[in-house]
Amino acid sequence: MAEGGKKLRQVKNELEKMVAAGVNALQIEEKACELIAKTGGKPSFKMVPGYHWATCVNVNSGLVHGIPKKNLVFQKGDLVSIDVGLFYKGFHTDTSISVGIDLDPKTQKFFDTGMKALAKSIKMAVNGNKICDISKTMEGVLKGSGYSPVMALVGHGVGRTLHEEPAIPCFGAEKREYSPEIKNGMALAIEVMYTLGSPDLVMEEDGWTIGTRDGKISALFEETVAVTPDGPLVLT
Repeated sequence: MAEGGKKLRQVKNELEKMVAAGVNALQIEEKACELIAKTGGKPSFKMVPGYHWATCVNVNSGLVHGIPKKNLVFQKGDLVSIDVGLFYKGFHTDTSISVGIDLDPKTQKFFDTGMKALAKSIKMAVNGNKICDISKTMEGVLKGSGYSPVMALVGHGVGRTLHEEPAIPCFGAEKREYSPEIKNGMALAIEVMYTLGSPDLVMEEDGWTIGTRDGKISALFEETVAVTPDGPLVLT
């Protein structure tokens, strides 16, 4: 997974560089397919039944599972998220990045808080901790800045399949004694999903894109993290 994660990180970094006003989501998708083919792996998301794309691309109120359409053209002030996965030598890795295009100060603060929440949450992924330690840390950073952690979607374990146990909520959903223990050897897709307004979500007409019900902006940050005796190791 370390090898696959490194390759996926390189793909993500190249896609991030593409995000600019005038670029459309299909261009991101086409570049992702090209880059993934060069790794010798396969797009994880194309292995999900019914989904035919290598990426999920969302803008502003769109949170997850956005189909990378040609008519989704990025503009100045947009907050764009790109989610991409790689199946390499029998294992999946999964990562997401949000990218701002000339953000105003209010949106920049919103963006920066997600990055901070991810970094602090990853530090909780150590042997002997509980999954709720990750979730409560994430919730604390987000709510501390006045934002809403998403409650209807979760991060997840990742490995031979794309979505494995344990579920990793973005908020402290359960008592610590009932939360799964984090153990060495686990691989966790830690996802920060949050909104500027209400955490309530809605499915759009395309049957895949999930966005905010109130139309306010949302963002997504995700890394695949291995739990090791030396602490959390970010693979992507």
